Amino acid sequence: SDHYIETPFDLSNVMFVTTANVAHQIPRPLLDRMEVLYIPGYTELEKLEIAKHHLLPKQKRDHGLEEEQLVIDEEVLMQLVRGYTRESGVRNLEQQLAAICRKAAKIIVGDAEVKSVVVDAAKLKEFLGPSKFRYGMAELEDQIGAVTGLAWTEVGGDTLVIEVTVMPGSGKLTLTGKLGDVMKESAQAAFSYTRSRSIALGIDPQFHEKNDIHIHIPEGAIPKDGPSAGITIATALISALTNRPVNREVAMTGEITLRGRVLPIGGLKEKSLAAHRAGIKTVLLPKDNERDLRDIPDSVRSEMTFIPVAHMDEVLEHAMATKLSDLPSGDEPITAEVAMPPEGDREELPPMGTH
Repeated sequence: SDHYIETPFDLSNVMFVTTANVAHQIPRPLLDRMEVLYIPGYTELEKLEIAKHHLLPKQKRDHGLEEEQLVIDEEVLMQLVRGYTRESGVRNLEQQLAAICRKAAKIIVGDAEVKSVVVDAAKLKEFLGPSKFRYGMAELEDQIGAVTGLAWTEVGGDTLVIEVTVMPGSGKLTLTGKLGDVMKESAQAAFSYTRSRSIALGIDPQFHEKNDIHIHIPEGAIPKDGPSAGITIATALISALTNRPVNREVAMTGEITLRGRVLPIGGLKEKSLAAHRAGIKTVLLPKDNERDLRDIPDSVRSEMTFIPVAHMDEVLEHAMATKLSDLPSGDEPITAEVAMPPEGDREELPPMGTH
């Protein structure tokens, strides 16, 4: 019954269709009564095809331009998508194409000798100004304590470099980079895993008492959250503590458990495209996400290597640029010697499972 005019309505055969950018802000009682269809945003390759076959021809017609009067090649269109838009749809992309068409039309109308405008990288910058957005790129050389992770955002995937610095101190763990609670918990889990496996990894078991550890994710003004940085944080931490560099051409994503298991994540398609854009050659992904590889475009899969991993041991095997056995003697990590008491002074422990 309408509360304003007190008129009854029969809504039994009415279906309401609504849209939302994120689901976590919808009240839970309402969400439980809805059927939710998750529609992913367009990838860069999809935006490029939409621009070529639909948006650009439409804007040319709207601005009175013939097909040959404005020429934009595929490389410049991709530069437009990457440098001047950051969205899940194509609304801003169409606005930028409209701006280019207006400027081209003005040039052609103002000069009778100009029959066509060719937009290259320089002309794009002249028309639209400097690039408005930037994306992470692969490191130029192998780094110690710096690992490339992959992130999903509402406007697509991106790369992020997780940095770890170890300093003499008293065991303080510092996390910076505007991290959410879930990512902070992932960092704590990675730290605990490293402590539990310190001897096997060639790390002084007392490292947490002798050093302060700082974990930082750059671009600190941007909020970051989610569990999929777990193995990335663990790899960066182990790299810093063992003084072993990480292969710059490797990126990774996956949640970590205290026992070192790698759990599945979401957004693999978007993350893989971000890695491809950044020049990454190898992506480490959770074993359970192997089925999602079919969603990645063939053009990307053919140029990259995807390695499913189930445990941190596999992650370290593929990510580290050097193995422990390959380090020069002067670079061997310090491993603490555990002093055992004399035979007669040893205390017998109760059998497992009795306490």
